[in-house]
Amino acid sequence: MALSDPEGILASPLTIIGRTDETADIEAIVNVINVNRAERIIAGLPRSMDGSLRTQAEKVEAFVRKLREKTEVPVEFRDERLSTVLARRLMQAAAGKKRRQKARDDAIAAAIILQSYLDETLHNNNLSRED
Repeated sequence: MALSDPEGILASPLTIIGRTDETADIEAIVNVINVNRAERIIAGLPRSMDGSLRTQAEKVEAFVRKLREKTEVPVEFRDERLSTVLARRLMQAAAGKKRRQKARDDAIAAAIILQSYLDETLHNNNLSRED
């Protein structure tokens, strides 16, 4: 999971929720939402390279439907293609190592997905102010 700063400008890795079972996973996410007073959830949607939605994306959509039942915080999807690849490259460049822990890669990938959303939102807000 990742979290943005209060101004919605910078995303940072926050935590890793180890998958146990769906109910526990949702409870853990809702707890992070409540503790951090999150105003929006950006969920990575694993699209295929051709942009289509396959089995894993359908699983994510089903999970998000259940998450929405447990929180009033709005949930938006964000294309997560190549976010883990980018996270690994960033970690390798920063650490000079060939392989980092997958869980840490996932937390950084979450920050990349959130940062992409924040950048787009900030850009769109700046455009609307110019009108």
